[in-house]
Amino acid sequence: MFEGVRVLEVAQWTFAPAAAAVLADFGASVIKIEDPVTGDPQRGLASSGVVPSVNGVNIVTAQTNRGKRSVGLNLRDPRGRELLMELVDQADVFVTNVRGPARKRLGFDEETVRARNPRIVYARATGQGPHGEDADRGGYDFTSYWMRGGIASALTAPDADRPLPQPPAFGDKAGAMNLAFGIAAALFRRERTGEGALVDVSLLGTALWQHSSAILYSWGLEREFPVQSGRSANPIARGYRTADGRWIALMMIESDRWWPDLCRNLDRPELIEDERFADAKARTANYDACVAELEAVFAARTLEEWRSRLAGFSAPWEILRTMRETADDPQVTANGYAVPVDHDGTEVRLMSAPVQFDERVPELTRAPEHAEHSEEVLLELGHDWDAIIALKDAEVL
Repeated sequence: MFEGVRVLEVAQWTFAPAAAAVLADFGASVIKIEDPVTGDPQRGLASSGVVPSVNGVNIVTAQTNRGKRSVGLNLRDPRGRELLMELVDQADVFVTNVRGPARKRLGFDEETVRARNPRIVYARATGQGPHGEDADRGGYDFTSYWMRGGIASALTAPDADRPLPQPPAFGDKAGAMNLAFGIAAALFRRERTGEGALVDVSLLGTALWQHSSAILYSWGLEREFPVQSGRSANPIARGYRTADGRWIALMMIESDRWWPDLCRNLDRPELIEDERFADAKARTANYDACVAELEAVFAARTLEEWRSRLAGFSAPWEILRTMRETADDPQVTANGYAVPVDHDGTEVRLMSAPVQFDERVPELTRAPEHAEHSEEVLLELGHDWDAIIALKDAEVL
């Protein structure tokens, strides 16, 4: 889909780099600019023990940077900035999550880049958006997305001793898909009009989009919508614990459609005729009694017993799976959602982008080592080995 599209990434951590990785999955040529000494700080998370390493492979960096080439470039040096502009001349897309003042100071702000290459798509990943008093304030997804976006508040119990923790890079990965969509849409417009574009996606805006239903409910109710309590008006739209402590989730929003078949599959057909549960209105009015009946039913059998009993039941239900169970789910394998990638002899499973075209699984390739392609890329720009060695001696490259 993006074969022939050239992407230049000046970014670190996860949000913007993950968006560029998605473009690489679908054929774009992505050059990642890193500090020539320290590299992307995400690389250090494995050596410091924060994230797992598999035979020396930082699997977080592998997930976020697969399919790219890495160039170590000192952008504090004017010669490094000029090399960056040479790459800008050839690029279709410029992706960054560097804050506004630093972009300006280092000479790759949107005005400078688009003046140099008017057809370029300049994509900014920010914490709180490009306008307002907090536009240039930094932020990770835990702060800008999880906390400021109201998601932690919605999911944290009132008597909790601290806000509910966010899963790693949860908002970053959602924001990355939004950013990849924005870039794709801008490239589509450019194909039709020849115009470049400025694309903005923020972690706060991503949270508002993902969390919009509960926020709108809260506005409409003029109180906080009770996401955390898990209570709804429908007893068959909630979770139930099994005899071995696992959970089965029912999501039968069309309550009257599914209630009779559910009762039969639970081996409790007499509940169909129970006046307290005769229809959705009655089940809502007798919510606690209905839930009590279902809790007793589900608590009488183990998860495997329920899995077997409900196997042919077509209503919406699912098992609460652990993360390791999800990774090994046969549906994940069948659809190519987790792809084995060879990292110089070490096989690492990476999650592919959640989009497929023509039923083809994207072919993922490994993430680059720090500054692995610096010489290769400069040779492509027309610099000879003497010039490259001089740049390395000057600590520009």
